[in-house]
Amino acid sequence: MKKNVAVLTFCAVLFALSFSADAQQSNKVYSIGVIYPGGPFSAVVEGLRDGLKELGYEDGKQIRLEIRDTKGELNAVKEAVKAFERDKVNLIYTVATSITVAAKESTSASPIVFAVAGDPVRNGLIQSFAKPGGRLTGVYYLTGDLTPKRLEILKEILPKLRKAVTFYNPNNPVSADAARLGREAAQQMKIQLIERHATSVDELRQGFQNIKTGEADAYFSVSDAMITSQAPMIIQVSLAKKLPTMFQEQSLVVAGGLASYGQNFREVGRMSAKYVQKVLTGSPPKDLRVETADKFEMAINLKTAKQIGLTIPPTALYQADRIIK
Repeated sequence: MKKNVAVLTFCAVLFALSFSADAQQSNKVYSIGVIYPGGPFSAVVEGLRDGLKELGYEDGKQIRLEIRDTKGELNAVKEAVKAFERDKVNLIYTVATSITVAAKESTSASPIVFAVAGDPVRNGLIQSFAKPGGRLTGVYYLTGDLTPKRLEILKEILPKLRKAVTFYNPNNPVSADAARLGREAAQQMKIQLIERHATSVDELRQGFQNIKTGEADAYFSVSDAMITSQAPMIIQVSLAKKLPTMFQEQSLVVAGGLASYGQNFREVGRMSAKYVQKVLTGSPPKDLRVETADKFEMAINLKTAKQIGLTIPPTALYQADRIIK
């Protein structure tokens, strides 16, 4: 009888311990350090939040997003990710190649899920798409590779296009490669691509303000996270100068840009949420195949066209996935 009581008592203790462990696990809140360049990249973060919620991880409940907006300043990245690692966040989430490279170099143990435009293999972030092989994985979205197509669309919108100005950081390999693709495409289309360098937000602001009337027929964006983070300023100045603009992301067209062709940043963030969920629940990043976002959208803002005195050809409007009136 005493033996049976002892056995029952032991089982009860085990059950209680198991129940307690399950309760603690169910009440666990994961901390995620999020770092992005600001500007339109906030759409990636919103997409991440949406995707995690769809998977049952609501910000402020099952997860806590610690968000850092670098406002295009790369110097702010290293200290932010070092702080994340010191605070022992469960995972670091990075947006843009330059930020992800800096995050990898400035940390030693934290798993990193990324959303990047530059080829993650070429930029040394992973070993291969199928087997990343380290502590990084995530989503790769095309921007640089779409540069020629983006310029072709701009030419259809502006049949008389002769000169387009672009700004990029020559020290950023992704940007330099995108500029090269733009230069080659421009030569084939008999367009002069006016290349201006900017290694900081201040240089960009000064350079853009100094564009003279008639110096260029349009502003053409190439892949550069620091430049893109300052898109609101670029749009504002371009409208004042009546300068047509071509971007990579449609939220910038909603904000007043003329046209865009590329990925939907919010969808990129939503796609990457499943990687965050898998890493949080124990899957090693090294085994999680990197996914490529391959859906592209074209957007045109007719309100902006009217504001700068431009008539969009019907052939260009016909191609648009989204027209803002």
